[in-house]
Amino acid sequence: MRISQSKLCILALVGAVFATPLSAETLKTKAKYALLMDADTGYIMFDKKADEPMHPASMSKLMTAYMIDEAVKSGKYKWDDEFEVSENAWKKGGAATGGSTMFLEPKQKVRLDDLLKGIIIQSGNDACIVVAENMAGTEEAFAAKMTQKAKKMGLKNSTFKNATGIPHPEHLMSAKDLALLSQHIIRDYPEQYEIYSQKEFTYNGIKQGNRNPLLYSLDGADGLKTGHTQKSGYGLTASVKAKDGRRLIMVINGLKSMNERAEEARKMMSWGLANFQNSNLLDTQKPLASVDVWLGEAKTVNAVAAKNLIQTHLISDDIQASSVVRYQQPVLAPIKKGQKLGTITTILPDKTLVETDLLAAENVEKVGFFGKIKALFGG
Repeated sequence: MRISQSKLCILALVGAVFATPLSAETLKTKAKYALLMDADTGYIMFDKKADEPMHPASMSKLMTAYMIDEAVKSGKYKWDDEFEVSENAWKKGGAATGGSTMFLEPKQKVRLDDLLKGIIIQSGNDACIVVAENMAGTEEAFAAKMTQKAKKMGLKNSTFKNATGIPHPEHLMSAKDLALLSQHIIRDYPEQYEIYSQKEFTYNGIKQGNRNPLLYSLDGADGLKTGHTQKSGYGLTASVKAKDGRRLIMVINGLKSMNERAEEARKMMSWGLANFQNSNLLDTQKPLASVDVWLGEAKTVNAVAAKNLIQTHLISDDIQASSVVRYQQPVLAPIKKGQKLGTITTILPDKTLVETDLLAAENVEKVGFFGKIKALFGG
């Protein structure tokens, strides 16, 4: 008769990514504030006063858009709900103001999905105020909710005093907060994100184009929002998805002209795409261990990482990482695919430790009565 005894197994794995040497030129920008970030890993490739609160102008409309997406997803509103345009929204954000507008008229009823397009594509101040008043009663109350939500999302340097980004001394965001907010928009509401790449939108018979210059000049550009006031200068929060699947998020602000904004944006994004890459240090498709199974129809089960571990780095760098895989074996059947079998501790090049679950890659059924007898007596 043979009785299975559990034993702790520890495997040490060393992985390396060797890259073709390429020296990255130091990036310089005319922007007063700037951030370039990998959207998947959160790695910061470039930072210039990125944590400093600044006047975001219409880039803060991204928070207004996020609030709309969240309200619809929660079931509080539907995309075909109609909001009425108030006299206040028309006066503060309509055509007569000379600012960005959707050209709405007082007492007009507008579908919520059209208002979202008017905010993202046309940068309509009137559309923002209509949404704020209908969702929270007043624009001030809506702005307070925006600030509260931003804090919960970890946007530490964001305070909202309106829904539009119209200058207010206390209406502030940092470049990093705008990048993190963009990351949330892309991840949390992918079904709505395609609006950000739409180049034009017609409402009330008036066609307006998207002001994002990268949509017209850089392959893979698909969002997000421009901004401009005398106080803020010209700014842009943008995203580009490269052919290899990487996504970069960039924020620039404080530029002197639309042309300067377009040039600096294209330069910064091109620099990030040319000088950085992502390497997958743990791949969910590659077995890391073969774990013994007790009383199963299979004698072993493959074990894989619960999630990919991606590292952003300069193409010129050789990335080395080591992983320690720990698990007890044998594992008693039945085993379900995705069942936790152990852990993987990975030491990144900067000495950071990342722990990931080790999971069963497939199901293993328990043997029947005669199979148990056979196993117990060493058959």
